[in-house]
Amino acid sequence: MRVCKRGAGELGGESYEEVRYEGYGTGGIAVLVEAETDNINRTVSEVRHAFSKHGGNLGTSGSVAYMFNNIGILSYTPGADEDAIMEAALEAGAEDVITDDEGGLEVLTTPEMFGEVQNALVAAGFTPDEAEVTMRADNLTPLDAEAAEKLLKMVDTLEELDDVQAVYTNADIADEVMEALG
Repeated sequence: MRVCKRGAGELGGESYEEVRYEGYGTGGIAVLVEAETDNINRTVSEVRHAFSKHGGNLGTSGSVAYMFNNIGILSYTPGADEDAIMEAALEAGAEDVITDDEGGLEVLTTPEMFGEVQNALVAAGFTPDEAEVTMRADNLTPLDAEAAEKLLKMVDTLEELDDVQAVYTNADIADEVMEALG
């Protein structure tokens, strides 16, 4: 709630700092936590507790960050005009355009080019279904149902912390496992 109040201008005079925590979850899964806090000691304590409560370990700075890339992603549903989107995206400075397993498209950009590429695609008549700058793991690690359940509980616990803005993992959880976990 603190972050929402701060964004609404309800908290005055407090200084917030962006921090990143890194560690490992169940099954050796890399976990990257981005937070914004006015009290680093409180936040690190809460994050450490969430890791240890769910079988993970909070690591040192740089322990997993190298496994992730900061990337802009513009997503289109299956059936979008692949050739036209690819041409417009690459002309605007996109890094790559890939087709996912379901036939949808992902336009990948650097964070710096994200806005420019998005604006060019929208101007060309291709409004993305989703658009974000995020962290994406270089390589994914598959998890079985038991490990996936533990990891998802840890991620939920981390995401419930007031100061946490985002949680990223390199987990590859099969659709069947996700459905079974409900």
